[in-house]
Amino acid sequence: MTHSNSLLLPDGGRLNFRIDGAEGAPWVVMSNSLLTDLSIWDAQIAPLTKRFRVLRYDQRGHGGSSLPKGPMSFADYGNDLNLLLADQAIKRCIFVGLSMGVPTGLAALAKAPERFAAFVAVDGVAKSAPGREVFWAERRETARNKGMVEIAKTTVPRWLPGATDAMIASLQDMVTRTPVEGFVVATSALASYDHVEGLQHLNGPFLGISGAEDGAMPDAVRRQFGDLNDARFADIPRAGHLPNFQRSDAFNDVLMTFLSDNSHIMEAR
Repeated sequence: MTHSNSLLLPDGGRLNFRIDGAEGAPWVVMSNSLLTDLSIWDAQIAPLTKRFRVLRYDQRGHGGSSLPKGPMSFADYGNDLNLLLADQAIKRCIFVGLSMGVPTGLAALAKAPERFAAFVAVDGVAKSAPGREVFWAERRETARNKGMVEIAKTTVPRWLPGATDAMIASLQDMVTRTPVEGFVVATSALASYDHVEGLQHLNGPFLGISGAEDGAMPDAVRRQFGDLNDARFADIPRAGHLPNFQRSDAFNDVLMTFLSDNSHIMEAR
C-alpha cells in the first residue's frame, strides 16, 4: 500500500511525503540529503515494507516540498520533521537520515526524544567540519550564476565514484531539478551547525553507515558518534556519498541486519 500526500505547515509551507507498507507495522522514517528528493530511497522500499511502514519526505526546498520563505537552521528543518511525525500520529520510529538528514533528525530528536527508537546516520554528522563556510559560499555563488546544471556536473561524479553512466545521469537529473533557492537555504544551514547536544537524548541503538569512498566521512562518523553506548558502524565498499543509491544491495543488507537485531525495540503504530 502506497500513498503520497502533503502537509500544510503553520507558516504556509508544505512538505511532500509518501507512505509505503502495511498499516499497523512499525515505522521507519527517512529524510533525504541535499540535492535529492524522497526517490533517493526507492531501492530501500521493497525490503523495508516486508516488515515496516515507511514514511519518506522531501525536506523543504527539495522535491515536491515548498521553498522556504527565508533562512532556515537545522532547528527549523527538525521542527518540520516533528510536525510531520505528529501529523501522522507516529509515536515511535526508526529514523534514517542521509547527509543533511542527519542534523535534521538530531534537531528533531532533541525536541521529541520519545519518538526516536533508534537512529541511523548515513554519510552525515552531528557537527560541521571547520572551514565549510567558504566552500558552501562558493557553491551558492556557482548556483546563482551558472545554475543547477553546473552544480550537478561538479557534484555528481564526486558523490558517485566509479558509478555507471546511467546512475550518474539519474542523479544529475535529480540535482538539476532542485531549485536554486532550496540549495541556497540548505547550504547556508550546512555551512556551520552543531547538533552534538542532540545525541544525549538518544536512548536507543545507533547505526552509522558510510560510503567507503566518501573521503573523510567514514572517520568523521566514527569520531562523532563513537562514544554512544549502543553504536555500530559499517562502510559500504565502492560507494561514495550516497551508498543507499549507489550500492543499494550492500546498503540494504547492513540496514536490515541492524533492524532485525534490534527488533525488540520496535513498537507498532
